[in-house]
Amino acid sequence: MTRISQNSIIYLIAMYRKGISPFIPGVCRHMPTCSVYSIEAVEKYGPWRGIYVAARRLIRCTPLGTRGYDPVP
Repeated sequence: MTRISQNSIIYLIAMYRKGISPFIPGVCRHMPTCSVYSIEAVEKYGPWRGIYVAARRLIRCTPLGTRGYDPVP
């Protein structure tokens, strides 16, 4: 069941990257981008903790937040 959840989340992120992301101006503050980071987090930690780690990264992705190289912990 966990593998199905993990693949479903990765699929949704991939659909965002192909369907929505091209229409949003690129203003990424971090390397890797938040979508790549999210996929890596889900692959490394599984679906639930991966979503939590990715959400923490998205919260930091603001004009007043951090910037630069930020790998998945």
